[in-house]
Amino acid sequence: MQRIFQRLTAYSLLILTGALALPQVSYAQLGVSRPRGQQILDGIAVKVDNQIILRSDIEGLMAQEQTRAQGKPLPPDLRCKILQSLVLNKLMLARADLDSVTVTDVQVSGELDRRMNYFVQQVGSEKKLEALYNKPVRALKEDLRPQVRDQLVQQKMQEQIVGKVAVTPREVKEYFDKVPKDSIPYFSTEVEVGQIVIPAQVNDAAKQAAIAQLNDIRARVLAGESFEELAKKYSQDPGSGAQGGYLGFFKKGELVPEYEAASRKLEPGQLSPVVESQFGFHLIQFIERKGDAYSTRHILLKPATGTADASVAAIKLTRIRTQILKDSISFAKAAKDFSTDKISAANGGLLANRQDGGSKLPLDKLDPAIFFIIDTMKVGHITPPLPYRTDDGKEAMRILYLKSNTPPHQANLLDDYQKISQAAIAQKKNRALDEWYEKNRSTVYLEVAPEYAECKVLTASAQ
Repeated sequence: MQRIFQRLTAYSLLILTGALALPQVSYAQLGVSRPRGQQILDGIAVKVDNQIILRSDIEGLMAQEQTRAQGKPLPPDLRCKILQSLVLNKLMLARADLDSVTVTDVQVSGELDRRMNYFVQQVGSEKKLEALYNKPVRALKEDLRPQVRDQLVQQKMQEQIVGKVAVTPREVKEYFDKVPKDSIPYFSTEVEVGQIVIPAQVNDAAKQAAIAQLNDIRARVLAGESFEELAKKYSQDPGSGAQGGYLGFFKKGELVPEYEAASRKLEPGQLSPVVESQFGFHLIQFIERKGDAYSTRHILLKPATGTADASVAAIKLTRIRTQILKDSISFAKAAKDFSTDKISAANGGLLANRQDGGSKLPLDKLDPAIFFIIDTMKVGHITPPLPYRTDDGKEAMRILYLKSNTPPHQANLLDDYQKISQAAIAQKKNRALDEWYEKNRSTVYLEVAPEYAECKVLTASAQ
């Protein structure tokens, strides 16, 4: 017996967690051509209570997979796996409605802002994004709002189902022992790389210029000019600038402390003085309060840095490097104490593998900027300070540390425990999802179009 959700693919798990949340686009926008002679007539593929799955939902995801495959054949059951994952999502939504599982408007708005910033970074600018979809960013957000709300609810439901699932070392060993010997994977060279990042300091002249410009803008608003129009013209925040600086509603603790502290002192319509945060300098206009949430708009200016400003960070990193080499401090402790990259600093400076959360990175998939540096390094060596641009586009300096270099090998529990553990817990979570599906599928109405009957969506298992 093989249950339909017992072995979800990695792709299916991405759908479940909402990681593939993208606006619905045409074949042309996806950069692929509709198969010759194929004419898709949209319609309902599956009904799950008042939730529906359209043919276009399935075929759009299939088109994305065709693009990623780059001409390689797709698994013959991929369409069914996509459908099965979508059905599980809709079942979660249906059950969430029955169980009163909800998310707040603040959570939805925050996630919309995060994703819109990501889309802007991917295409290069807000103007390019708006040209791609032929509508302003504000309209794109509203189009995405229902989809994002559904995905956040799905994540909350999934967390309730599998959030407490864990595996013991014994279970990891039992999982690995059951893998057929001829199916044990062979891993390429893997490395552990650490970094300590210090941003380039903005000089006083650049800071004062930004403050002066914002004070001038403040005076213009007080004289009667539109805050929104000035934000569109001057703000360097890619997410809110085109929307007149509007950030949406947030609760206490959801924005950086300096911004929040200044905002909470204001009344509707009032302007703040210039506020400095880790993102730059802000001019804030308070809009309204709703319960314990509040909304604002802002104009952000980011003072530019230059070569001289980066040299201060380089000098500091050189001192830190010297202390590490003299064993006055460990690399992990130095990263925790000094690095401004919070994610790697919390892991002793080590970069994380996004696939399994571990610290071992496949050499052939490293960022080229790192690969060509550590390729000639010996284990234990630390580079001098190197120029670096952070994920949010800031100039910085960093030092890199090669902690380990594992040669190609067949997977084993000693070297690859993290990966094997992740596979074991994924299987256990899949089993929990399977059991939840079997328990709850009869509590909702399911109807599948005849063309998808072969996917066995209505049955919990198949012979």
